[in-house]
Amino acid sequence: MSRAALAGLVAALVAATALACWALLFVWRIDGGGPMTGHGWIALALAVAGAALLAAGLMWLAFRSSRDGWDDLDREP
Repeated sequence: MSRAALAGLVAALVAATALACWALLFVWRIDGGGPMTGHGWIALALAVAGAALLAAGLMWLAFRSSRDGWDDLDREP
């Protein structure tokens, strides 16, 4: 995959994520949800960062396991 194609893909994914966030905020406001306090935004940011770190850590473990052969069936116990 070329750099230009990768950059386009990343830009499309960022745009889709921004659109989804805007839609969620729009639905939240229509549904009657009140404004979020500063503590709510901090908690949301920490939750998103924690979920991203957890996903990155699990993907790293999966790739390392595959690369080092931890999940091979032909190993002796």
